[in-house]
Parts: sequence; structure tokens; C-alpha cells
Amino acid sequence: MGITYEDFLDLEYEPTDEDLVCTFRIDPATGMSTEAAASRVASESSNGTWAALQTGADFTDMGATTFDIDGDLIRVAYPAGLFEPGNMPQVLSCIAGNIMGMKAVDTIRLLDCEWPESVVSAYPGPLYGSSVREEIFGVTDRPITATVPKPKVGLSTAAHAQVGYDAWVGGVDLLKDDENLTDQAFNPFSDRLTESLSLRDDAEDETGEKKSYLINVTADTQTMLDRVDEVAAQGGEYVMVDIITAGWAGLQTVRERTEKHGLAIHAHRAMHAAFDRLPSHGVSMRVLAQISRLCGVDQLHTGTAGLGKLANEDTVGINDWLTGDLYGTTDVLPVASGGLHPGLLPDLLDATGTNVCVQLGGGIHGHPDGTRAGAVALRSAIDAYVEGRPITEAAEETPELAVALDKWGTETPR
Repeated sequence: MGITYEDFLDLEYEPTDEDLVCTFRIDPATGMSTEAAASRVASESSNGTWAALQTGADFTDMGATTFDIDGDLIRVAYPAGLFEPGNMPQVLSCIAGNIMGMKAVDTIRLLDCEWPESVVSAYPGPLYGSSVREEIFGVTDRPITATVPKPKVGLSTAAHAQVGYDAWVGGVDLLKDDENLTDQAFNPFSDRLTESLSLRDDAEDETGEKKSYLINVTADTQTMLDRVDEVAAQGGEYVMVDIITAGWAGLQTVRERTEKHGLAIHAHRAMHAAFDRLPSHGVSMRVLAQISRLCGVDQLHTGTAGLGKLANEDTVGINDWLTGDLYGTTDVLPVASGGLHPGLLPDLLDATGTNVCVQLGGGIHGHPDGTRAGAVALRSAIDAYVEGRPITEAAEETPELAVALDKWGTETPR
């Protein structure tokens, strides 16, 4: 029995319920037909190679099959047996591994995956997902809110915690570290955790509302586990992980530990654009979001539906996937962030709905009257939206919101 590239192309094949189906966009190399390139994608991502192979009786065929070609789009079916259950790095080594550098294609982009239940069931999924709104904050009718102290690095521990307090008492639910703040000398992790949670408690006493802190535990895996334990011991409800830079294996290990403590995971997507920024090559944010849900994050940054400062893919479509049914797996709460201010809230929530977390940084701390006023402005804008009132009407009643609208209007920053 021999294996050649032609064995990986079958346009009559119909995927089974057990197959993982991936959609790619490819640009074949000069002189290479789409069919030839498509067969090589399926071959290299499963059990083929460049030379014809002879196999004996001791062989289980785990070959993928390109079964559909539509212009520059191809669909490839992978047998579930190709994948080690619960091992996301191994899955990605197949469907987004060597094929990204194949000479047979000038560019290749993994656009979407259709995950079979047999693969999904091996992953834990989120512990809370969008239920964090109710289970942690007791909120059901509005987005939860978050802010990052600005400047995002360089503040002392005391200054960082004070920013959190001012935001919390102004109406924000969550203080959040940014992606590059971990355990630096100017703001050590343990000190920041202790002082921030202490002021969190004060803010809860003052406002009568639940508050929490997304502290960044990103590091080598053992250090992340130690930090998760420390957060739990100090009475935190969340940890934050830079999921792309920490890696999927590290995330999966953290997910196991957070289950033990009942902590939620806030996923920052720093470095995602290295994979998804170029529309013709890499891995789409949609797929990265899918992987994140399987591995068990509770909240994930997904963009601002074109309203903020960062380039985004289909925010609404990604959010729909994260919150939709997946064989009963817990959903994920989308997080909108990046260049937002109170004046953008009506358009943002029209696009995303209210089952989201809205995060503002400069849109709070850049308020002319400071962080607390910026937080009041944000909360007023959200409450007005939920109540069905125009933001301009809310601004007449809330001076802090009026000042924010006077400064930023309703335009997107660049």
C-alpha cells in the first residue's frame, strides 16, 4: 500500500460527525494548482510527506482529506483519532503547524474550525463564562466594566491600587493589570495583590457593590500556579493570563488549578496580531477564540466592532461563537477594549449586546476631572443604555458624563 499526495484529495468525501473540519484560504505557489496545493495541506497536516510511502499491516490511516475547493477556500477533514484527547498544542501542531511554512503555498490562513463533540468533550471549557456577571457581581441586566491603570506600567504599587480604588468607587466593577505588568521591581506582584484587594474591600464597603481584580499571573507555568494559589489565598476571584505568550499548554495547566480554587480566568490576547493581523496568512482571531473556549477561559478580549483604536476581525461573529451552544460547554464572556470612551458606548452595545465586559483605560483616566469622574461617566453611559435613554439625556443629569462627551464626543480615536 502506498501513500501519495493524491490520497489526500477527495472531492466526493463527506465528513463524518467525528471529523474536525478546518477551512483555509490558500494562495498556491507559482506553478502549483489549487488542487495540488490543497492535497499537500491535508498531507503535511496529518500523516503525509513529500515522498511516496509504502505502509504495511501495522498502520492506522490518520490521513486528512481535502474535500471541498471553492476558489481560494479549501476545507479539510481530520479524523478525530489523529488528535490526543485534551492536548491543544498537539492539535495545533497538526492544523496550524508545518503547513504555515510550506513552499506549496505562498500564503495560507486557517479561517475557521468545526469542532466535533468527540474532540470538544476532552476539554474542560470555562468554569463560569458569562455567568461571572451574576455569580460574582450579582449583575444580570448590564455589561460588567473594567479598567487598566494608565500609564499601564511604571506606577508604584500604592499608586496602582489607588487608581483601582478611584475607579471602583466611581462605579467600575473590575481593576485589571495590563499585559506587560507582572512582577517588576517598581510594582511587585505580591504587594500589588495585597494592597489592591485591601482597597477593593474598602470600595465594596463604600459602594455596597461587589468589586474584583484581574491580576496578571503570566510567567513560567510553575510560577503561574504559585500565583494562582496566592490569589486564592488572598480572597481574589480572578486571575488574568496572557494566553498567547504564555502558551496553550500553560493555560491548560492554569485552568486545572483555577478549578480547584473556583477562580475565573480573564484572557488577554497580547500577540494575537502576530497570527491574525495579515488577512492572507496565519490563524484567524475566530480560531484563537475557539481554542480559548475549549481550554477554559471565562473572559476574552475580542475587539470593539470597529469602534476602538485596534484593528479587529469580525467581533460580532466571534462573540456569537463564544456565547453560542457548543455541546453544552460553558460560554465565554466577550471583552470589548482598546480606544473606547463613554461616547462610544451606545454604538458599541448596539453591535455587541449587553452580555459583555466593557473595558476603558484612557477613556476613564483621561477624563479632565480624573479617574473617579471617568468611572462615573462610564457607568452613567451604560446605565442609560440599559434603561433605553439617550446618552445626551444622561449627560444632563451626570456632569462627569457631560464633560466626557465634551472632550471626546462620539468619535473613534486613532
